[in-house]
Amino acid sequence: MSDEVFDELADNPTKRVPVCLCLDTSSSMDGDPISELNDGVRAFYDAINDDDVAKSAADVCIVTFGYNGVVENQGFQSIDGEIAPSFYAGGNTPMGAAVEKALDLLESRKSEYRNSGVDYFQPWLVIITDGAPTDNIDRAASRSSDMANNGKLTIFPIGVGGANMDTLRRFSPKRNPMKLKGLHFKEFFEWLSKSISITSRSRAGDSVNLPDTSGWGTL
Repeated sequence: MSDEVFDELADNPTKRVPVCLCLDTSSSMDGDPISELNDGVRAFYDAINDDDVAKSAADVCIVTFGYNGVVENQGFQSIDGEIAPSFYAGGNTPMGAAVEKALDLLESRKSEYRNSGVDYFQPWLVIITDGAPTDNIDRAASRSSDMANNGKLTIFPIGVGGANMDTLRRFSPKRNPMKLKGLHFKEFFEWLSKSISITSRSRAGDSVNLPDTSGWGTL
């Protein structure tokens, strides 16, 4: 762990909510979908920064798959005062490799928390895609399912347009994938920010009720 990471964690001892956004930026997302995704992520950053507790607790990483392959657009960090990155569409859909990358980053971040004495909530993995993978997902699906079944990961699989929902279901044995209504990315990311805020205010053993999803998604 670098001195910079250690100092960042030590300077903010708030119990963290680590969230990795695993986002499809393949060619099928070109046009309105990638534009709405960009708007949604910007709304997510704005909403987190408007919440005094959430902006200290949210620890966000972004992995994209499609444009330029699998890319770590943003390593884990507080987004307090940060500007959201912009995404571009193109290429295939290496979903399996992207989810593996996301899981590796989550595991690494948990080690950094432990080494720094920082408490954290169960990590969240958000997977958003509008299609089917163009690589093998067996290992990634097995890893994510094992972590979810062992209480080490909460997964939010989100399908857009013609997404293969059966594929998304393989990553998430405990939470059924949701289908985004149209291109309601902004509404989803506002829901996500509220969910982080609620979770960050909870205590060990609390039953956390997340906001209603009907404004952006269906089962």
